Amino acid sequence: MRLGYACMNTELKSVFRTLRLATAQSEGVEKIKELTLKNMQTTLDIINWNLANDIYFYRASSSIVPLSTHPVNTWIWWEDPDFLFIAGQIRDIVETHQMRVSVHPGQYTVLNSPRPEVVEKAIEDLIYHEKLISLMGGNDIIIHTGGAYGDKDKAKKQFAETYLALPESVRVRVRLENDDKTFTIRDVLDVHKMCGVPICFDIHHHNCNNDGTALDFAEILATWKGYGTPKIHISSGKEGFTDLRHHELVSEKDFDELLMLLGGTDADIMFEAKLKEQSVLPFLKTLDEKAKK
Repeated sequence: MRLGYACMNTELKSVFRTLRLATAQSEGVEKIKELTLKNMQTTLDIINWNLANDIYFYRASSSIVPLSTHPVNTWIWWEDPDFLFIAGQIRDIVETHQMRVSVHPGQYTVLNSPRPEVVEKAIEDLIYHEKLISLMGGNDIIIHTGGAYGDKDKAKKQFAETYLALPESVRVRVRLENDDKTFTIRDVLDVHKMCGVPICFDIHHHNCNNDGTALDFAEILATWKGYGTPKIHISSGKEGFTDLRHHELVSEKDFDELLMLLGGTDADIMFEAKLKEQSVLPFLKTLDEKAKK
């Protein structure tokens, strides 16, 4: 079982640099390259910190390459020797120490939109994420189903059809997460039956958004056949059990609930908490103590 966190590291005070379109237009792709290499070095620093602190699961930032899919960015970054040098250092650590690296595109990456131009941009974004994560030795791209658009069943079918039409290199890395407002775990399992996408279970989203039926984790586990260890998200509500806002830390009660649900099944758990790596460290000790008993 690997525990991890997303993007920023509070100990290192990490920052991922972004870029305004106007600046890119005035300073050119050299500015994009400069900031990208800084972001890659930040990622390498975080990976090294994680290794030193026994954290073997990490979600890389989606904004490593500024303006990654915008036409202004004509830089072929995935073939640039300077980029590949840092990416190779990251990949060597990841592969040598069996780390897991994932990415989570933003809310505008929607595969089931009724607007073709939105779907087209979403696919472009997934292609970017696939190039990025594969060069760093990662393998998981986590996305949500999207909107219901007045007909949830139709929306689920639309996601499945678009997923099946994705480039194979992208499709094999996509995992579908249940969300906190629209698509329950039962909904995403329905999508899985249509297209075979593995399901990334978010237990806090499930607590906030469910249809009242009992959860059988074995059904979620089965979606990962051929895809490796299941990936799970955990967070605690800021001011209550079903508060959609994330707390700074994950409560021991919520973590124990998840372990009970897993029932000894192996899974990698992503902590979605404001204090990032600080939320993970106490539970590494907890797991170590349990392993010694």
